[in-house]
Amino acid sequence: MSFRKSLSAFLLLLSFLFFSLPVHAASPTVNDEVGLFTAEEINAMNQMASEINQEIKGEIFVVTTTKNSESPENFADNYLRDRVGNDNNGAVLLLDMSQREIYISTSGNMIDYLTDSRIDSILDSVYDQMVDENYGAAALNYFTMAQDYITKGVPGGHYRVDRETGKITRYKVLTGFEIFIALTIALISAGAFFIFIKSRYQLKSGTYTYPFKEKSNLKLVSKEDRLVNSFVTTRRIPKPPTNSGGGGGGSTTHSSGGGTFGGGGRSF
Repeated sequence: MSFRKSLSAFLLLLSFLFFSLPVHAASPTVNDEVGLFTAEEINAMNQMASEINQEIKGEIFVVTTTKNSESPENFADNYLRDRVGNDNNGAVLLLDMSQREIYISTSGNMIDYLTDSRIDSILDSVYDQMVDENYGAAALNYFTMAQDYITKGVPGGHYRVDRETGKITRYKVLTGFEIFIALTIALISAGAFFIFIKSRYQLKSGTYTYPFKEKSNLKLVSKEDRLVNSFVTTRRIPKPPTNSGGGGGGSTTHSSGGGTFGGGGRSF
């Protein structure tokens, strides 16, 4: 009986110690290795991420760490690649508590949604909360602002700039109003053309025969084209200036591990 009591007391003590230990929360969206967020904050992040993921047809994450020994850019790029693969849609916010760095890495369509200036705006908001040690609010601001920019869509005149080569790739983004106007004009033009052709060429009698012999005419001529001179004009296209604020502009990209990534960061 004494042994049983001792065993029960020992098991009770183990249970108490186990449930008293801090638990670092993890989810498909939140990898909080440091334990910066509350359960309520993580639930809110998961809910917002679920809505964002459906919109972008990809995934968005946040990760906290004190064990990173490489650059925040490399860590974030590798983390995102491991989660979604190269050039697939996604974004991750890294909170590196050992190096005191914030970094956002983007891939796929998130490179276009989160332009350089939009990332700067998100980093401003995250930075303000990090220096005040409001870590949950910092991550929630990231999700909230990313969702807002995705709702606004890719800004007009958007382009990507390759950081290594300076190559510029421009994207034409049609707004909903522009699409509606284009479809309306196309339908009106097609309808008018159909009515015009039908009214002009509709035959009144099925016995009508076109007198092609009397009305046809054929004349063959000899024509020769000769290239005299050709000219090639080249010019250097300057790198566009960096945009600040406004949420528009371009996205600076770089290559890493066979994939293309955007992003940016800062110390706190």
